[in-house]
Amino acid sequence: MLDLIETGTLPTLILALVAAEAVALFTLRAVLGHGPGLARLAFNLAAGAFLVLALRAALLDAPTAWIAAYLSGALVAHGLDLATRWRKT
Repeated sequence: MLDLIETGTLPTLILALVAAEAVALFTLRAVLGHGPGLARLAFNLAAGAFLVLALRAALLDAPTAWIAAYLSGALVAHGLDLATRWRKT
């Protein structure tokens, strides 16, 4: 398990699961015709994906600028997610 973490494989697997979740939820919404809004869902999943990318970059000793960029992306996606939720409530 430690090898999966040190090589960045575990965060990569988590990103694959996030992508699969996105496809499943978008498909479910298309089939059922209801569910979470696509923008809200996309922003929420993007925020999580950016955090996992930051973790992966840190584990692989990527330049600090990449980690900061991923964290900034997570912040923007989280802000957009909150903005869509704020208007709907």
